[in-house]
Amino acid sequence: MFVDKVKIKIKGGDGGNGHVSFYRAKYVVNGGPDGGDGGKGGDIIFVADTGLNTLMDFRYKRIFKAENGDNGGKTNMSGKSAPNLVIKVPVGTIIREAKSGKIMADLTTATEEKVIIKGGKGGKGNQHFATPTRQAPRYAERGRTAKEYEVILELKLIADVGLVGFPNVGKSTFLSMATNANPKIANYHFTTLAPNLGVVRSKWGEDFVMADIPGLIEGASEGVGLGHDFLRHVERTKVFVHIVDAAGLEGSDPIDNIEKINLELEKYNPALLDRPQVIVANKMDIPEAEENRAEIEEYCKDMGYSVFFVSAASNQGIDGVLEAVSDILKNYPEDIIFEEDFDEFVEAPIDSEPFTITVGEDGLYTIEGVGIEKMVGNTSIDTERGFAYFQKYLRDKGIIDALEEKGIQEGDTVLIYDLYFDYFK
Repeated sequence: MFVDKVKIKIKGGDGGNGHVSFYRAKYVVNGGPDGGDGGKGGDIIFVADTGLNTLMDFRYKRIFKAENGDNGGKTNMSGKSAPNLVIKVPVGTIIREAKSGKIMADLTTATEEKVIIKGGKGGKGNQHFATPTRQAPRYAERGRTAKEYEVILELKLIADVGLVGFPNVGKSTFLSMATNANPKIANYHFTTLAPNLGVVRSKWGEDFVMADIPGLIEGASEGVGLGHDFLRHVERTKVFVHIVDAAGLEGSDPIDNIEKINLELEKYNPALLDRPQVIVANKMDIPEAEENRAEIEEYCKDMGYSVFFVSAASNQGIDGVLEAVSDILKNYPEDIIFEEDFDEFVEAPIDSEPFTITVGEDGLYTIEGVGIEKMVGNTSIDTERGFAYFQKYLRDKGIIDALEEKGIQEGDTVLIYDLYFDYFK
């Protein structure tokens, strides 16, 4: 089964907690702090693998979580960092953040990799908090929590040339004659239920990849038929080879069919019509096709399209099409890559993050901000020393002063994420 779009959940590994301990040995009366640091959590890394051509594997496993780092230990022993979680996807896979729809990565070359989530940093052990005036700190940092996302994996085939046209016009036959592909061919609609790829061994330039995009019909851009499911695969193609049944079998009009397919491409993505398009009038071995030749030639001349009259079934005229496509590709060498526009996972330093204070109708003072959120998550405030360290952070960052400017009084309640405090000077 060809699967080209799935939704999964990913989460990086959390950092291990720092340790609180003190050196103990015979004849050593007051050993100093020797709590080790926590290990780093595992990253989530996506890698493009040429051995995959579908997202089928993700239908059965939808949750991916990297391992957490180990906690720190005694005698300055650091916790073990967790291994990274590598997720293999087919070449041409786009990774989108599901909520915003923004692109996190576009993996277009073999072995290309992208770190989507960084594992949480390990917390510092109490050895780092010793000072000349605080020689026995009884608190350590918690490991940082890694981010998690729901992402959409979307496969857009890597092909230089896309074969478009109505069902049963001869796209699969053309692909089989022009490349090494062996698509299923039969005389009925929707024979092709998945995109087929083939490599054209060009005599006129570089070899190129050609894809048969199945099932385009009128209304495909709105979800009619199969075409809507596969329109995403035309977005990377540099040249369209638009195949039309020149014989007009089953009462169809070749020119009307060209316009209907182009309209569906335009509705899906208007930029697609800016790409070079070669019209291939197929089935010229059928007598009725010759009757439509002059009309098709006139239409293509008016529209500025190159047109070729071929019989894919008898392999007549195909070389002329491939030569024209090769010439176009020589002047259109760059690959079509989708730019990343998701940057929320780039973390700013705590010290540079602002905070906000809002006062509710019930007199509750709510404090929010990336920096303070991280401080809450990383500090062991359930210990006396840890809580004192957290209070110092609030004073040093001007949060206490900001609360007083807002009119806070002793006994008022402060909410910092899921923690409630009573304010006292």
